[in-house]
Amino acid sequence: MARVSQSLQQKLQQRLSPQQIQVVRLLEIPLAQLEQRIKKELEDNPTLEEGEAPESDSENVELQEYDDSTENETSTTTSEDEFSVDDYLPDDEYDSDYREPNYGGEEREYESPLATVVSFRDQLLEQLGYQRISEEIRKLAEYIIGNLDSDGYLRRNLPALRDDLLLLQGLDVPLEKLEQALAVVQELEPRGIGATTLQECLLLQLKGQNSAVAKNARLILERSYQRFVQKHYQRIQEELHLSEEDLRAALDYISKLNPKPGDMADAGHLHDAQTIIPDFILGVDERTGELVLSLHGENMPELHISSEYRRMLKDYAAKRKNSTEADREAAHFVKQKIDAAQWFIDALNQRNRTLMSVMQAIVDYQHAYLVDGDLRKLRPLILKDIANVTGLDISTVSRVVSSKYVQTPFGILPLKDFFSEGIQNQEGDTISTRKIKAAMLSVIEKENKQAPLTDDQIVEELGTQGFALARRTVAKYREQLNIPMARLRREI
Repeated sequence: MARVSQSLQQKLQQRLSPQQIQVVRLLEIPLAQLEQRIKKELEDNPTLEEGEAPESDSENVELQEYDDSTENETSTTTSEDEFSVDDYLPDDEYDSDYREPNYGGEEREYESPLATVVSFRDQLLEQLGYQRISEEIRKLAEYIIGNLDSDGYLRRNLPALRDDLLLLQGLDVPLEKLEQALAVVQELEPRGIGATTLQECLLLQLKGQNSAVAKNARLILERSYQRFVQKHYQRIQEELHLSEEDLRAALDYISKLNPKPGDMADAGHLHDAQTIIPDFILGVDERTGELVLSLHGENMPELHISSEYRRMLKDYAAKRKNSTEADREAAHFVKQKIDAAQWFIDALNQRNRTLMSVMQAIVDYQHAYLVDGDLRKLRPLILKDIANVTGLDISTVSRVVSSKYVQTPFGILPLKDFFSEGIQNQEGDTISTRKIKAAMLSVIEKENKQAPLTDDQIVEELGTQGFALARRTVAKYREQLNIPMARLRREI
């Protein structure tokens, strides 16, 4: 027979306060979104106002003390409805005005305030509407457009699409009809859409072009595509009987074609929709030559709690003993809104202090680099180093760094660029990996493009500069920099 027993257990738990949660969320909002976040708070909370606070708000207000025993005798209001008006009125020790605008990473509950983006599929469907084709071919073309990947390629073959239509929609479509629909899609702009391979994509873009250089380019792609991919230019020249000048012109023409037409279709909208706005501004004092850091907040409003709602609480305090149920409900509503407004103002101020603390620590640590932007002066830095200096948790530092930018005398940089691991050089000094990558990039840029350096040769070249690296390390850094291997860097 089951036994029922009771036990008493004591636990100690740590929970974030609402204000702490508010600060954490605001830390994640990038600059472009903070203004929208503040506007939403102003719309949702009538006790929060924009602009400088009236002078009367900075003065202390004498309020009548509450007599809880009297209140209990004259009202049935529960203890949850009682509040202290003093907590929400200004005093000498607290300035409720928000005067330091700021920005940060993305808040999870709010969508990024970006302009509307029309996908390349929507563009294709719009073009398809102007085509004079049968309804059956139109439906099949729409189905093919829906199966294009983000680059604009049709990665699945037509027999597979035909099987899908039969299984999912019960349509037995002749393969010839699908081929006709695909041909319609491949005529849409941008050219290259609907290709199944890179070779086909490039050839579609050359379709209808009859210049001599376009014909040579088409000849290379049709007859010597593998040689072209492997950059065996001498073999191409011999096989197609092209002069060196014609070959160079054709290769240059091919290099200007777009291998990802779907990406190109979206690119124009995305570039127009997103603008990088720095969260910090780093300048140089003209008199002392010292670096000066400030928050970028020219478009941010000053915030304060409404004096009208303060007076409402004061009036309620004066007539509390004779208040009605409606008065108590109104006062309770105002109390909650003022509470939320005060939390929001405090959270913004706390966020400003946290952002400045982290960024100032980064500036102090990377001072030599920030003076002139020389990557060779960039020191190895990890999040833990900044956390130790500021006394903040690593997760907090990570939130500050994420999606944040700083405007420096030599350009706008993401904060993550100041962080990198390090390795030891031949003298035993720790060198930033970004510095090594910059040196590697410089070596590759200066190489003979007709005989590019192999990874082993890059190792030797970097060794002469004091960087002792293994070949696999060079290969890893080269891949991180999106630099192809030597054979694929060869130019005619």
